[in-house]
Amino acid sequence: MSTEKNSSTVLTSETTQPSTSTEANSPTRGTSNRRSFLKKSMIAGAAATVGAGILARGLPAFAQTKASGALSDGDIAILRFLAAAELIESDLWTQYAELGGIGDLPPIEVDPNEPLNPYQVALSNLDPDGPQYIASNTLDEVSHATFLNAFLEFRGAEPVDFTQFATLPGSSATGSSGKLRLTNLMNLNVDTSWFVRYRSTTNPDLGATFPQAITLNGVTAIPRTDADFDGKSNPNFPGNDHIQAIANVAAFHFGQIEQGGSSLYATMSQKVSDPEVLEITLGIGGDEIAHFLEWVDFSGNGVQAPVAPFTDSKSGLTFPNFFSPLNPLIQPSLIFPVPCEFRPNLPNVAIIRPLTDKFAGAVAAFKALTASGLFLGQSEQFLNTLHAMAVAADAAVRMP
Repeated sequence: MSTEKNSSTVLTSETTQPSTSTEANSPTRGTSNRRSFLKKSMIAGAAATVGAGILARGLPAFAQTKASGALSDGDIAILRFLAAAELIESDLWTQYAELGGIGDLPPIEVDPNEPLNPYQVALSNLDPDGPQYIASNTLDEVSHATFLNAFLEFRGAEPVDFTQFATLPGSSATGSSGKLRLTNLMNLNVDTSWFVRYRSTTNPDLGATFPQAITLNGVTAIPRTDADFDGKSNPNFPGNDHIQAIANVAAFHFGQIEQGGSSLYATMSQKVSDPEVLEITLGIGGDEIAHFLEWVDFSGNGVQAPVAPFTDSKSGLTFPNFFSPLNPLIQPSLIFPVPCEFRPNLPNVAIIRPLTDKFAGAVAAFKALTASGLFLGQSEQFLNTLHAMAVAADAAVRMP
């Protein structure tokens, strides 16, 4: 979920700035090696998240007595908005999984022995494990939504049900279930400024703004019909340029959604009062960070050789090679957050950012998702309901 205001400026690789990272600059660094290192880092990151929980509570992990009784109104508001956000994520990720995922993904029936469709091939060009990652990400988001609603009921609060708002027609391409959707992935304005932000030493919470890494407005992130499976053959990679462009859009959208979730959970955790609720927001927030880190790497593979540069022969959408010429602000191999400013007179630190209500709170998330076109065609009732939930979540304060 993106939580940052869009910028109309596009940052191209001709703009240069000295790199502040020690990570290798070479575009020839192997994707498989980077992915292997990435997976090890995700394990370490999960351990760090647990450590953060220990420090916050001052108690051994999982050893404290669980809180009982009614939750505060603020904690309920936080959990309800997070459940709503996870239902939205579950809906959009299910659409990606139906068309681009592979593996065991109930209730979506995907046969791993079937040949890949052109969309899956295009996603595999960005990472051979891409379709499996999509399926796994989907399972995670569905589990988050299901768990948060179950926890709300367990603690005597009302769960979130958006069934009545699943009214949007989705893709009719082969593989789609044809079900009505909560979200629209076929006319997106993808905010790619996150790609620049995490390579910058400046902080949005301190007023920094960031240009778009690449302009992706009014574009589809999934094949709309079987006609989108067709395109002009490209000698640089298997498949065709049209479906590859759609896969590249999806890759940047994956990053937009998951980096927004990372900031949202970190921001909401600062407001939580109940220790058990804090355990949940830190735990799920850590999973969102793990997702984001993968999609940083994934999207970067779409703007370097051998995939890029190329132009979609149907839409005219162009994806340049971000290594040619090299610009550290959009350098694909810089997959970890560059240390940035946090407070005056303190050294830079590598952190999730933004972390404040203004840029990463529930209302900011609502506005960013709406601006992205994800709710195009949705009812005013849905938008008003989601906005009211966002306002309530932002109004929550930590109780002593």
